[in-house]
Amino acid sequence: MKHFIDTIEASFTQHRNSAIALQQKAYMRNQFEYFGLKTPLRKELQKDFLKKGDLPQKRELEPIVKELWNKPQREFQYLAQELSFKYIKSLEEDDIALFEFMVVTKSWWDTVDFIAVKLMGAYFKKFPEQIPNYLQKWLTSKNIWLQRSALLFQLKYKDSINSKLLGDTINTLLGSQEFFINKAIGWVLREYSKINPEWVLTFVAETKLNALSKKEALRLIQKSS
Repeated sequence: MKHFIDTIEASFTQHRNSAIALQQKAYMRNQFEYFGLKTPLRKELQKDFLKKGDLPQKRELEPIVKELWNKPQREFQYLAQELSFKYIKSLEEDDIALFEFMVVTKSWWDTVDFIAVKLMGAYFKKFPEQIPNYLQKWLTSKNIWLQRSALLFQLKYKDSINSKLLGDTINTLLGSQEFFINKAIGWVLREYSKINPEWVLTFVAETKLNALSKKEALRLIQKSS
């Protein structure tokens, strides 16, 4: 584990760009430090570390992710979540605890959306019986990032989306003044409108959505009409 982390850290450090790092930090409201690696370069640098045959054992994933997550530069968190996705076919029931840790620690949309859609989305497809307990926990948590995750985990489910669950989740969060909640409501409805525009139109008509949510929800439908 130490060799894995030390080697990738040396590679990131070698290619750091202070000017780009300042721009990235400013874009993220000065919440995180950066090496200044643009996404294509970062992905190229970490490519060899994410090869299937060279991955750490699954049992090492949690300590590696947590160590990467606790490092100051944001590129480490991007690496950690992409590393986690490499194990998506071998998900275990208790992996949700790690995903929760990632959502509530150093929280911002750039990591939360990846975790919610790609990691939690896959997890709940494999363990649907876990949905009721976790959604109830997240929706009542007062943590906007867990609430956003409750909205977004079905984002790419397409025909498999549980529309009743989606509607109930949105209704639970109605009245929120949080931008990231209202934006997520509109986003998931907009995505679902690609599959079931009639349901989305009816839901929007019958629900007192925030103006931002409504605008985002109807964007594709209005564009095609």
